[in-house]
Amino acid sequence: MNLSYWEYKTWLSNIDFTVVGSGIVGLNCALSLRERFPKAKILILEKGTLPQGASTKNAGFACFGSISEILADLEHHSEEEVLELVQKRWDGIQLLRKTLGDIHLDFQQLGGHELFLKGHDTLYQSCLKELEGVNQLLMPVFGKKAFQTNENSFNFKNIQENYVTNCLEAQIDTGKMMSSLLKLAQKNGISILNSIKVEGFTENGDILTVQTDQFEFQTKKLCIATNGFASQLLSETVKPARAQVLITKPIENLHIKGTFHLDEGYYYFRNIDNRILFGGGRNLDFQGEETLKFGETDLIQNQLETILKESILPNTPFEIERRWSGIMGMGNQKKPIVKQVSNNVFCGVRLGGMGIAIGSFVGKELADLV
Repeated sequence: MNLSYWEYKTWLSNIDFTVVGSGIVGLNCALSLRERFPKAKILILEKGTLPQGASTKNAGFACFGSISEILADLEHHSEEEVLELVQKRWDGIQLLRKTLGDIHLDFQQLGGHELFLKGHDTLYQSCLKELEGVNQLLMPVFGKKAFQTNENSFNFKNIQENYVTNCLEAQIDTGKMMSSLLKLAQKNGISILNSIKVEGFTENGDILTVQTDQFEFQTKKLCIATNGFASQLLSETVKPARAQVLITKPIENLHIKGTFHLDEGYYYFRNIDNRILFGGGRNLDFQGEETLKFGETDLIQNQLETILKESILPNTPFEIERRWSGIMGMGNQKKPIVKQVSNNVFCGVRLGGMGIAIGSFVGKELADLV
């Protein structure tokens, strides 16, 4: 791109902070930087027409970890580490609510329910047995016993007789969340340029040059918030993980309300606008879904439809209206990577599928490093 004097002067000169990625982490990072540096020139670069990755492509769960996920985490982390993880998720949701307000999130605290498939008796009984212990462990976070058992009131099929419900979990409207964050950033004088892919950066003393697919420019500090795409710019251990989703057409008199986890969290669904949004199935093909490419596969989409027909809506006709996918950032640890990469480069990545819960908190942490 051959930039004019006006274009370069207005958008790309004298940049104090450049944030890569306009998802929930990037926007919160920029907003936190604005609070600390009211007069700074802040630029966000986004490779997509809309925010890419997972921020606008997720299921809209304000969740903290299902009972089976907490127990799985306790097998690989200490109690203190698990407590810290859940605390960050809780704090992240509260920060998001404070930043935008519940009305701009369409925040609905309907509870999050974990369902257990018939045949998963060992897992089901283990979760029931450990329920009280997990409640006590997480009491400092929630201030109450968050997990409880509930009967199968929505008449799902092929599952155990009870759910394990976290009464504090909620659902939000991802589109409203991101639209509100974008408006707030623009209101605070933060420039956002879309369809600009950052391809690399070089440091020479205090001179930091950013190369994009359209132009290059200099910035004083660089904050990378690309989560699942972090490996394209950093050497940090972040593996992409594609998540496939579908949504039905409106269903008359839909009785299902809340957010739901199934099969150890590998499947998840919720109600939205009298529809069922249903995603997951990455466990059917871990290797194939470790990709930076968006798209859907017959293997996973067919399984989603099968579970929808046989377990979630067994007596209700439905049609699929739309399918999509998002790219998450995973690793061998649940803890996000928030660190200083070099003198003037910082990153906040690897959100582990908990972007809504911890994205605001990670964005603030990233800004606080600068």
